[in-house]
Amino acid sequence: MSVSVIIKWGGQEYSISTLSEEDTVLDLKQSIKSLTGVLPERQKLLGLKVKGKPAEDDIKLGTLKLKPNTKIMMMGSREESLEDVLALPPENDDVINDFDIEEEVIEVENREENLAKIARRVKEYKVEELNPPREGKRLLVLDVDYTLFDHKSCAETGQELMRPFLHEFLTSAYEDYDIVIWSATSMKWIDAKMKELGVTDNPNYKITFMLDSAAMITVHTPKRGVVEVKPLGVIWGKYGEFYNKKNTIMFDDIGRNFLMNPQNGLKIRPFMKAHLNREKDKELFKLSQYLKEIAKLDDFSGLNHIFSRRYLSKKQSQ
Repeated sequence: MSVSVIIKWGGQEYSISTLSEEDTVLDLKQSIKSLTGVLPERQKLLGLKVKGKPAEDDIKLGTLKLKPNTKIMMMGSREESLEDVLALPPENDDVINDFDIEEEVIEVENREENLAKIARRVKEYKVEELNPPREGKRLLVLDVDYTLFDHKSCAETGQELMRPFLHEFLTSAYEDYDIVIWSATSMKWIDAKMKELGVTDNPNYKITFMLDSAAMITVHTPKRGVVEVKPLGVIWGKYGEFYNKKNTIMFDDIGRNFLMNPQNGLKIRPFMKAHLNREKDKELFKLSQYLKEIAKLDDFSGLNHIFSRRYLSKKQSQ
């Protein structure tokens, strides 16, 4: 059964009719975010209750017994300036409380409800290409926060928080890979960060497109409940003639983002405390060599990226 609601915010009304009773409150918040720009964590939905208490993000919409076109008032504000991107953000336990998908075997890849969410993203999410895909290239999907950029430390400019070897890494990768940026934030701030870091218009490489939190889906896990993930199936569904499981690799510092595609994920060491670690961090330099080696392969599906350093060491010794 479909769910249709009307969100009242900022003196306007926003109609949402693309959700089902199996979707969660977090899915609803993601839909609201795509219409209003207000991030899910900043949204307060008035009147959305279960047994007299505010509905948690993992509650399924069918549980709420909403009538068609129920009006829900939202309180929340958009991020207001680039200073919010560079300033110290609220405490976030994503990195500390992350779990390794290798330690918890979760069969989520082929669940019908998750595949339906991916199909909906393929159909509804609009990708704005910055540069066209190139025939014969592999695909590299990159997270932003803690992967390319220390977003927690304070600084006057984004350049101070940029991970060492970033531009060298992207220049080298671009020889063999189309590059896609995927961050669990809003597109406005992905764009702001990439411009601040000098990535968007760099003459030595090109970004194919960027994805934001609206392209993510929620999945249910036994230990963690409902979590958001980055399903590569969204990209493969839209660009199947170029990219697939055999030629795609994704870097992220949060392992759970790979839950729908564990074989394609490489969990990168998070880049934090930029002022202390800028001179020591060589993660992108080393991974640049790994990307160069595996680009020689026709099929990535036989690789286990957990052992990327072992693979690289073996190849370099031959």
